[in-house]
Amino acid sequence: MLRQQRVVIDNVQPQLDSGEFFIKRIVGDKVHVTADILPDGHDVMQAELLYRHEKEKNFSDVRMQHQGNDAYSASFQVKRQGFYEYKLRGWVDYALNWQHGVEAKLKDGQHLKSELLDGVQYLKYLSKKVSDKDKDRLKKWIDQFKDPGKYEEAVKNATSEKLHKWFLKHPQRVLANESKTLQVYVDRKKASFSTWYEFFPRSSSPKPNVHGTFKDCETLLPRIAKMGFDTLYFPPIHPIGEVNRKGKNNTVTAKEEDSGVPWAIGSKHGGHKSIHPELGDEKDFKKLVKKAKELDIEIAMDIAFQAAPDHPYITEHPEWFRKRPDGTIQYAENPPKKYQDIVNFYFETKAYKELWEELKSIVFYWISFGVKVFRVDNPHTKPYYFWNWLISEVKKEYPDALFLAEAFSRPRVMQQLAKQGFSQSYTYFTWRVSKHELTEYVTELTQTDMKEYYRPNFWPNTPDINPYHLQGANESMHIIRYALAATLSSSIGIYGPVYEYMVTDQLPPKEEYLDCEKYEIRHWDWTLENNLIRHITKINAIRHQHPALQQTNNIKFCATQHDNLIAFYKWDDDLIDQLLVVISLDSNHMQQGHIQFPWHDVGPVYGNGVRIKDLVTNREFRWHDEWNFVELQPNVPFHIFQILKD
Repeated sequence: MLRQQRVVIDNVQPQLDSGEFFIKRIVGDKVHVTADILPDGHDVMQAELLYRHEKEKNFSDVRMQHQGNDAYSASFQVKRQGFYEYKLRGWVDYALNWQHGVEAKLKDGQHLKSELLDGVQYLKYLSKKVSDKDKDRLKKWIDQFKDPGKYEEAVKNATSEKLHKWFLKHPQRVLANESKTLQVYVDRKKASFSTWYEFFPRSSSPKPNVHGTFKDCETLLPRIAKMGFDTLYFPPIHPIGEVNRKGKNNTVTAKEEDSGVPWAIGSKHGGHKSIHPELGDEKDFKKLVKKAKELDIEIAMDIAFQAAPDHPYITEHPEWFRKRPDGTIQYAENPPKKYQDIVNFYFETKAYKELWEELKSIVFYWISFGVKVFRVDNPHTKPYYFWNWLISEVKKEYPDALFLAEAFSRPRVMQQLAKQGFSQSYTYFTWRVSKHELTEYVTELTQTDMKEYYRPNFWPNTPDINPYHLQGANESMHIIRYALAATLSSSIGIYGPVYEYMVTDQLPPKEEYLDCEKYEIRHWDWTLENNLIRHITKINAIRHQHPALQQTNNIKFCATQHDNLIAFYKWDDDLIDQLLVVISLDSNHMQQGHIQFPWHDVGPVYGNGVRIKDLVTNREFRWHDEWNFVELQPNVPFHIFQILKD
């Protein structure tokens, strides 16, 4: 194809897979766009960033700035939820090129009669753009350019800053070239900053051996709010299958009193649009959602697209399930794991459109109850393009809806789910323990293109994962793991009250809990207070007070003297809130050493050093040197320092 454009636009960033997927931001973020833009020859070139919200007709533009070596950059702020488009435009600026040539020839002592006449065309173009007052001035300049007797005045005006600014403001964009149009999806803030608390509502009763209810959950809301959690996640609240029901500790044969696994959804009492009768009814659930909202807590529901063998779908829509030659339906497996109480939907069914629409309607059904946050169980076992379609369909009508992908799978699988539209993602943090492992993993999340689309949610534990480093661990280790999660990532979660009560008995030799709540109802003393709870509460309060901890990507690891101390610097985009976090990785012994302070990143520091405030103890210090001494005890194994400038 013949193209007259003289400007090449290359290496536009950020973009994902040549624009196949959109990048992600939250309302108020800035999108920093860079590219290599170069003309042929030595002519003066200009470039601009064009952007618009999906509901806006026209593009806004901002001029790009040359960063050297043909690299250009510009930024725009996203102020509304939904999609934005952005692209780059570049052109050889003949007017500026003319003015630059005039200046160069003047320095060489050349006479510019012909050049002035050549410049008349650019002044005539400007005359169509400027105010009436400026039109008169330009008309006078045009006459000067043509009059040899006004040569000195003409040269002065031709090289003036005033004319330069006019050229910049009113470019002609001759033979302009444009890049591919890219997209950014903008979510509300909770997509990037959230603090999750998970518990089983059936274990909420204050009485032993009694099934909990939504009304019991209501009484726990003040406790959760006091601890600083803003998202309360429930495992599935639907009727539990009775066929092939699992017993205590995942035994295949259940006793009559066994309550079953909440993820084995569906029975004679209903399916995915029904509530377990012992939890309450729809009215009770709506009331719980409302009460939680009054405390600034959102209820997050579990979306588990699978069925128990006695789910109503089995008989109502047998075409949605794949039968074996003997006529039976294969139960779910992930060898060596077996899920005899669950059957999977058959996404290859010829009736896939009806299946997809029904699954979408489940999400819309619970949104009608006021639920806008969903934790999706095992999304990697369903087609990626199904999730792309479903999430897109939901967010068209409910842009506030958020989806957390529960996928502890291969890296590319987890990344693909995030690209297809999931708002947040589970991570490998649960298994990253050493300083090297933590630093390497967080660097990957924040310094590669994953930062553009993968929003990590750090969980120290889940009902499925009782990590080895927490099995039999003391209080200090639990504090360390929570402090790491809460300061490294802007979104975090814990499975409680198991975590804060430090219940770590394992089912050897696995990373599984003994007497796990997945298989039985547990009774908890919800009034218990301990040092760990106080630390969780303090850390959560600091997170809500400091924007530097409400984002993940602005992080720089600082050098320390040994591997039992990890330190990192975090900041907000405006460098108003700057923090230095230091955490001991040793839960048994006091650790001390020197930390390298990030002087070059903090910005100008005036006066006598820099003031440091420990947000945990509220003590203040003044640091003058690059290396500074810290000491951490097992009972308080972390510092969160606020960097204050005089």
